[in-house]
Amino acid sequence: MMKSKSSQKEFVNKKANFDYAIDDTVETGIVLTGMEIKAIRNGRVSMNTSYAKIINNELWWIGGSLQVIGSEDQQRTRKLLVKKSELSRLIGATQEKGETLVPIKLYIKRGKAKLLIGLGKGKKKYDKRNIMKDRDSERDSDRIIKGMKQ
Repeated sequence: MMKSKSSQKEFVNKKANFDYAIDDTVETGIVLTGMEIKAIRNGRVSMNTSYAKIINNELWWIGGSLQVIGSEDQQRTRKLLVKKSELSRLIGATQEKGETLVPIKLYIKRGKAKLLIGLGKGKKKYDKRNIMKDRDSERDSDRIIKGMKQ
């Protein structure tokens, strides 16, 4: 019996790779209510200003917004589920100077909501400017090449 692959929704934090140099990633589960998982399946998710933090030896997702209909607490703090070995590795890594836990992608895998967390350092302003300058010059050169072909 073949299972049909339905269109999986992925929500990507577009600012994560622009603002942070991501070194490592960890897939985590999320503790959600029934209405919150429905909000994810319906695409009512915002994670641009969210981050992950370790509080009392537990991993938490702070600032992620799930637009649940009829709920005032859309940006509540949600617990993230990881193995103890992963958690201890993350605790050690975040104690280094400048290391941050950044949500990269939210998706559904085998019926469960998963959050991909990246471990990285924040980029400086001049690094971001260089990225934008490189992107612009590459776009301009592509335009010139495309114009020459016509």
